[in-house]
Amino acid sequence: MQYPYTPTGVCSDAFTAEIRDDGIIESLTIKGGCDGNSKGVAQLVKGRHMDEVISLLDGIKCGRKKSSCPDQLAKMLISIREQQEAEA
Repeated sequence: MQYPYTPTGVCSDAFTAEIRDDGIIESLTIKGGCDGNSKGVAQLVKGRHMDEVISLLDGIKCGRKKSSCPDQLAKMLISIREQQEAEA
């Protein structure tokens, strides 16, 4: 299933993730922000379980910002996990 997300407080404008019912990330698209980093993060999370990615990225900050694109990705995945649990 595809999930859109609008990150806040970071350079990226939008995330779209395709996640299987078992929590495996099939794909991630990040619009805006640092092109190379966005593509790298998208490749690194592909094929991983949401919980693993959350544990790796949650709380990462970017300079003096309160968040980062990886942290926003973790927040997105937490939101998706909560949505999936509510639907179950």
